[in-house]
Amino acid sequence: MRLLKGIFNKVDQLLTGRRPVDDELFDELEELLIQADLSIHTTTKLVDALRKDRLGTSEQIKDKLKGHLQDILLADSQIGLVESPQNPTVILFVGVNGVGKTTTIAKVANRYKKKGKRVLMSAADTFRAAAIEQLEIWANRSGVEIIKHQPGADPGAVVFDSINAAIARQADVVLIDTAGRLHTKSNLMDELAKIGRIIHRTLGRNPDETLLVLDATTGQNAVTQAREFSAAVPITGIALSKLDGTAKGGIVITIKDELGLPIKLACTGETLDDIEDFDAKAFVDAMFED
Repeated sequence: MRLLKGIFNKVDQLLTGRRPVDDELFDELEELLIQADLSIHTTTKLVDALRKDRLGTSEQIKDKLKGHLQDILLADSQIGLVESPQNPTVILFVGVNGVGKTTTIAKVANRYKKKGKRVLMSAADTFRAAAIEQLEIWANRSGVEIIKHQPGADPGAVVFDSINAAIARQADVVLIDTAGRLHTKSNLMDELAKIGRIIHRTLGRNPDETLLVLDATTGQNAVTQAREFSAAVPITGIALSKLDGTAKGGIVITIKDELGLPIKLACTGETLDDIEDFDAKAFVDAMFED
């Protein structure tokens, strides 16, 4: 998380030094956590837990707070992406427009390519010609194959052809792009659910991962997006984009605490290599760095 610095700087300042542990301290801490994009529910739970810990110094509170945050992020979480023992591994990417979904797919493709895997991209966002073109540019840059249809084609047909092509070509991984669906559009959510059914029918199982790409700078709206997408397809994890100095970070804690969705990937920059498996301890440590 090398770019994620200073997000909780005010919290760090509040809890550093000889500040007396009293109600005023906890009230200020609560306010700062909410400003850092934690939900009121998660903030209240954390502050109540710290009060019950009956710690003597603000430094002890800071250490305990970091521990509580790590516990939330690590609870029932599997590190890294799931890979199928039987090729191809299929990863479905969902998310609204503008969150960096296509770039995230390219970064994942690059990771697998560097591991010697044969990767196939599926351009199932057929609603926008630009989306197909963008994915094709990334496929060429990454040196991976792509299956595409004409703009306006049935996204399900693209997915069906992509999985069958992967099987025929003995590809290791299929990365499926989908339209940047607005979470308020029920008909588009229905289309996403249909894609999920096609994958199951063609592959004989659900996608190995269904990753919701969220912009880490979005704030509380990210929770709404996560809830709506989870209602359409079984989300297995979150890929965070734009996780740099402009992100407050607290929304990551809230999503995991309230929805139970594990954070799988963190994208911290613009290049293909700026992606890593989410590391809860490193993330929490970075939140308190200057």
